[in-house]
Amino acid sequence: MYKFITYLIFVHYRVSSVVTARSEVTFAAVTILYLYRYIKMLNMFRSLLTVICWYLRPLMKWFLRKTTRLCELQRLCYGEKAGAPRSLGVENSLLLSRSPDIKNLVVFLDRISDGRKFTGTNRDNVIQYAVHTVLRVKRINPRIHPQFGRSFAKCVEHIWGYRQLVQEIETLRTTQYDAKNEDHENKLLTLWELLMPSTELETRVTKQWQDIGFQGDDPKTDFRGMGMLGLENLVYFAREYPGPASHVLSHSHHPQYGYEFAIVGINLTSMAYHMLKDGSAKTHVYNTSRGVPTVRVFHQFYCYLFYEFDRFWIEAKPRNVMDFSYIREKFENRIRLALANPASAFRINISIDNI
Repeated sequence: MYKFITYLIFVHYRVSSVVTARSEVTFAAVTILYLYRYIKMLNMFRSLLTVICWYLRPLMKWFLRKTTRLCELQRLCYGEKAGAPRSLGVENSLLLSRSPDIKNLVVFLDRISDGRKFTGTNRDNVIQYAVHTVLRVKRINPRIHPQFGRSFAKCVEHIWGYRQLVQEIETLRTTQYDAKNEDHENKLLTLWELLMPSTELETRVTKQWQDIGFQGDDPKTDFRGMGMLGLENLVYFAREYPGPASHVLSHSHHPQYGYEFAIVGINLTSMAYHMLKDGSAKTHVYNTSRGVPTVRVFHQFYCYLFYEFDRFWIEAKPRNVMDFSYIREKFENRIRLALANPASAFRINISIDNI
């Protein structure tokens, strides 16, 4: 950053010496040109560094194995803290491996998780096969290193359980709400009962739905983007965290800082979904999953986002709902920054305030 600022100062003085009083446009154009060249130079340097690391990595691994008598996977399983630090390291090591057997193992595990077969007895057999393959390829004696097998197995659970979770969430997202589906209708009515226990719903299609933040008389149209995933998230939040959900709903009715509860909730479903899919949520999921990550872990992640966004929104003191996009972006950046920390593990911190 220091070098970048210094370069900007250099550009400013150099350009200022050649422009006239009427050349503000030229000044901006030349400045952008120099910035473009600087960024291009940084990208070239980054690419060169990547290539160098790619070729030096095997040499570094060989040197460390000779000096520590441990392969990279062993060093990660013994040296990194359980959870995201260890699982992310193991995942990266496996993906960068040049061993044909390890590459085939990764392809096999991907196929199992993508087919959502990483469950029950089959999961146990797959994990055992993965551990056996690594022990054989890396020439690790399980009698001398019994802890490695257990630690590596847990990492496999995390890595390919997460990949399977993405598939499960994707299925929910692409399942559109169907008013003719009794199960879908029951879940929608359950949401009303959980959020408005003292108010009876007059009819299925009614303006009452707007009291919990839907846009029109029939909520089914609001689930188009996130499908049943949006409804499942809202129901989970209202059922598992009735106090916080009621608290957030009351904030949404605030005369000055109010917002549409359900619509914002579905929008946060989209945020949680994209963080899960692009891998940003791995730190949280790996740190909070004792075994294979399940849909429940995603629901809890969503509940944290909703509860914290409500707090963030109130503290921002928006002028009106038109500030939503700006505040949402700031909130997402804050969450992504927190997720960049391998120790991240989000939990709802219950606190009641008055606004």
